[in-house]
Amino acid sequence: MTSPHPAHARISIVGAGPGGLTCARILQKHGIEVTVHDRDEGPDARDQGGTLDLHADNGQIALREAGLLAEFFALARPEGQEMRQLNPAGVITSHRIPGPDDMFKPEIDRGRLRDLLLDSLRPGTVRWGRRLDHVGGSARGPRLLHFTDGTTVEADLVIGADGAFSRVRPAVSPAVPRYSGVSFLEAWFSDVEARHPDIADLVGQGGAHAADGERAVFAQRNGGDHIRVYLIQRVPSDWITASGLAAGDTDAVRARLLERYAHWSPRLRRLITDNDGPYVDRPIFALPVPHTWEPDPTVTLLGDAAHLMPPLGVGVNLAMLDASDLALALANAPTVEDAVRAYEEIMLPRSTETARILEGGAEHLLTTDTPDFGDDTPGPAADADEFPADVRS
Repeated sequence: MTSPHPAHARISIVGAGPGGLTCARILQKHGIEVTVHDRDEGPDARDQGGTLDLHADNGQIALREAGLLAEFFALARPEGQEMRQLNPAGVITSHRIPGPDDMFKPEIDRGRLRDLLLDSLRPGTVRWGRRLDHVGGSARGPRLLHFTDGTTVEADLVIGADGAFSRVRPAVSPAVPRYSGVSFLEAWFSDVEARHPDIADLVGQGGAHAADGERAVFAQRNGGDHIRVYLIQRVPSDWITASGLAAGDTDAVRARLLERYAHWSPRLRRLITDNDGPYVDRPIFALPVPHTWEPDPTVTLLGDAAHLMPPLGVGVNLAMLDASDLALALANAPTVEDAVRAYEEIMLPRSTETARILEGGAEHLLTTDTPDFGDDTPGPAADADEFPADVRS
């Protein structure tokens, strides 16, 4: 089969996260038809997770290509760039306060960013309730998307934007994510100014991090008067059940955490004892480095599907930059195959270089230095076995 011109191709994106939606938006801006398939039953099917920072040198570049940068700045929280480093005694050891005009990496809640992107697309672009089982068909095309409800869709190009445990990835690569040895346990705090004023004061307008080399905590202000806290430990991936506990037994898990953080200050331990609702287990996974594959003219990947890394401030930004590069390649190439090749010649070296720098970086989350958690603090996954949070990059 001859590779079609992108304007005449049937293009399917799997995953309606920031990466997939950014790609769809830029393609539509250039007059290229595209369909996005997402497993959620609708845009409000689940909480979209925590806050993201979009950097001027990648995420914001993609939003500029999408024609949405001004709208992003109107929604963003530049004050969220504040960062506090504390020791386990609760004493601030370093404190970064953003300047009044600092817009290098302002924060935005993941849900608000997703809504901004969704609202920019033509009605009907996203097909909800479409859980992919696998991609079939020949590498020369057409490809067949097989969904779990038994339906199929034919496509000339399948773009995997479906995150850490991508169902598109096996069409081009046998790689699977590996556990890093570090896990997050997520806790939520709502109406913090009224109900948790001491924690609100501790965290400030951005994030606060403390660590002792074996365990850490990262608390981050979200919009809507919320704070999310991530208790970070070097533990087996099944540490809760291996301890004879059940993930839903909040009191028992809390008691074990208080043992692990026994020498920390009472103020910091309130991040363990005062949360609203249960904890959520978030083991950290990463893809092998380097993760590359032989060019395929009918399938490509972006974001975590292509280069899942430890959560050190690059994930969503790289996903959106990937999305922009791929969409622009499709807008400017004579065939889909040419576009995919041009995109991967840019994306794969870039992601490999970054992944090498961050390889093993989950351990950095436990150091007493201030890690750049950036845009990758996790949010809730739709399925317990699909972390990180938004598995659709």
